[in-house]
Amino acid sequence: MGYSYAFILMLLGFLFLVSSPTEAAIKKYQFDIVVSSVSRLCHAKPIVTVNGRFPGPTIYAREGDRLVVNVTNHAQYNMTIHWHGVKQLRNGWADGPAYITQCPIQSGSSYTYDFNVTGQQGTLWWHAHILWLRATVHGAIVVMPKQGVPYPFPQPYQEAELILGEWWNTDVEQVEKQGNLLGLAPNMSDAHTINGKPGPLFPCSEKHTYALEVESGKTYLLRIINAALNDDLFFAIAGHNLTVVEIDASYTKPFTTDAIVISPGQTTNVLLQANQSPGRYFMATRSFMDVPIPVDNKTATAILQYKGVPTTVLPATPRLPAPNDTAFVEAFNAKLRSLSPGNVPLSVDRRLFYTIGLGVDPCPSCVNGTRLAASLNNITFVMPQVALLQAHYYGVKGVFRLDFPDKPAAAFNYTGVPLTANLGTSLGTRLGTIAFNSTVELVLQDTNLLMVESHPFHLHGYNFFVVGQGIGNFDRSKDPAKFNLVDPPERNTVGVPTGGWTAIRFRADNPGVWFMHCHLEVHTSWGLKMAFVVENGNEPDESTLPPPKDLPTC
Repeated sequence: MGYSYAFILMLLGFLFLVSSPTEAAIKKYQFDIVVSSVSRLCHAKPIVTVNGRFPGPTIYAREGDRLVVNVTNHAQYNMTIHWHGVKQLRNGWADGPAYITQCPIQSGSSYTYDFNVTGQQGTLWWHAHILWLRATVHGAIVVMPKQGVPYPFPQPYQEAELILGEWWNTDVEQVEKQGNLLGLAPNMSDAHTINGKPGPLFPCSEKHTYALEVESGKTYLLRIINAALNDDLFFAIAGHNLTVVEIDASYTKPFTTDAIVISPGQTTNVLLQANQSPGRYFMATRSFMDVPIPVDNKTATAILQYKGVPTTVLPATPRLPAPNDTAFVEAFNAKLRSLSPGNVPLSVDRRLFYTIGLGVDPCPSCVNGTRLAASLNNITFVMPQVALLQAHYYGVKGVFRLDFPDKPAAAFNYTGVPLTANLGTSLGTRLGTIAFNSTVELVLQDTNLLMVESHPFHLHGYNFFVVGQGIGNFDRSKDPAKFNLVDPPERNTVGVPTGGWTAIRFRADNPGVWFMHCHLEVHTSWGLKMAFVVENGNEPDESTLPPPKDLPTC
């Protein structure tokens, strides 16, 4: 796989094409795409799928490869695909969030995503980035090292992708619409899944269990992705320890644990040694939530099957952390360290402080007369009708304002007693601006506006270093002295702890318009999002590339 790849994904009717830049090296793979009727939890229902599969196909590449992905949309919904964690250097046109970097692909139309995987290797993933469609439209991206370059850990015998997800027994778009009509949170999911299957703990699910066969004495690399819409998840395998070696396609200093925690949008690679008595062992996942709100707390299971062991043997059950085990989560995150940290910004050109708020706004069209809302620095983001990157590139006026504040208008006791007021929340399509190649420190502060809650934030177009986290209010005079500027973990999605804060740093060396949002889909739909305009530099290779000819129009 040392040459380029081209993939054609068709939503509900795709062709999947893989090719190199030269005609002589083209390889073609054709997959028929249909509206899939997938049976889970005792009944079947039609869902939006890619190539008729749930989860969708895995894309395999090597560092430095070029991916050309032609997406043809045969679904009834408009569609975009986001290549989660791919930096898209100077090429926001291939990033995928609807109305941020592109207008959606209309039903019956196509768009080609053409991008390079530069300076990245590991596990990433792709998913729909419009409405709640990523519930079923998602899959893994596996970026191998260049030919001849080994992993920085012992070569595993085999590898496997484990995609953790959520399942609704009805059309997920109708679930979201009903919640919006009522002004309430949409119904929680009916189950969790591992590779699209809930496992044998659910009724009628005997045929819907993922199984991974292993051989005694062998080592396996598990590429774990949290594709759930709204749940932080624990994951463990009965009787086996896991050695964490990578997060978000960035290698970590290895450490061993009996379970992991993974937020929506994150990936975690672990080494598994098949060193226990040959048998059958449950792999299991369930929610982590340390505030008293309803979640789908049902445990999804898959089976680790030792070769030669009869399937009649009952699997052993793992001990997952308690659903509210904050201490485990804090200890796990504290162990994450970059294996070979590079270019951690030691000085900062721009300091940003964003408060995260939940609230209740008036809504005359809602059944309850109010609706739940979310905000950053008391601004609830309004999605535009024209894609922001197109408006920025062509200088279209009136689409957005460049005045997103660097800090909230008023300071308060962010994590003190619950505050039910919105503190002057406003609606707007307001973007922040960042000078090219400047270093940025962003502190994300949870608040007790309505209630405290954890929030996984994803920054498009960049990796960043997680230099600090804490509980309570961030203290500018004291907390930076405790920052890790030596080997902080490098991520593209980071959790802001319940009632706490997270500090990240990055260098703004990728010009364009880049989305930042909570990866809890319910919060994103309420407005917990914003975007940065990273200005062009002075050199020819420091500006946004021209748009492709087939870029969709609104």
